[in-house]
Amino acid sequence: MSDFLQLSGKTFVVVGVANRKSVAWFIAQALEEQGAKVVYSVRSETRKKSLEAQLAGRPVYVCDMEQEGGVERLAAEIAVGGHGPLHGLVHSIAFANYSEGFKPFHETKRADYLQATAISSFSLVELARAFKPHLVKNASVVTIGISSLTVTPDNYGYMGPIKAALESTSRFLAKSFSADSEVRFNVVGAGPLKTSASAGIPGYLESYLYTEKLTFRKRNLSTAEVAHAALFLLSPRSSGLNGTTLVVDAGLGSNFYDKDIVRLAMRPER
Repeated sequence: MSDFLQLSGKTFVVVGVANRKSVAWFIAQALEEQGAKVVYSVRSETRKKSLEAQLAGRPVYVCDMEQEGGVERLAAEIAVGGHGPLHGLVHSIAFANYSEGFKPFHETKRADYLQATAISSFSLVELARAFKPHLVKNASVVTIGISSLTVTPDNYGYMGPIKAALESTSRFLAKSFSADSEVRFNVVGAGPLKTSASAGIPGYLESYLYTEKLTFRKRNLSTAEVAHAALFLLSPRSSGLNGTTLVVDAGLGSNFYDKDIVRLAMRPER
């Protein structure tokens, strides 16, 4: 097996594994294919049980990002389990309460916004702080963000600014850690994906089909393509990248004025 990415024999914690459609799952599986050891983190005992067959024989820990002190417990349990030192960390966590559908942004509820921020953005700070003592000097931390075309209230609700906060948080952590380490923090800015989480976003299917037409190849991303970009960022081969966002969107962010889309948009209303 070729080891171009130099991941074989290294250990990574992947946080946010939900099911076999999740980005975290694809990243974890790709890491294992490269000979890496993966330590899994899931949100609840129920989720752990649902993945029992798929993750048999692998280290799996439970951490609810809403629980005070949960991240510190996770780091301590993984350390006690003898899984260090750690060569990298994957943060693939997002939550928003869409139970009432999309509203104008100015009508966003304080509780919903703060909950989504804590789970989707600040959790990266907590993970970085808790795992810092267990990371090798040049470890890589990767989080999953979004590409520019998905950040509108009409197709992502109030999660747009929260994902922007996550991206900024990653850059600030890169600077903060640089004081005494070479740990890198980068973001994969992914275009729209077919995941169980995205299925819970109101009206997501229409946005998904629309952005597919804007990609150069007229075909949306596969989750595996996002995972492969994350693997590159986790590997020493990306050592020159720190505090950056690697946009993976099949070109849709550069194709605003696709002639076929413009023609459809400009058709006179009947």
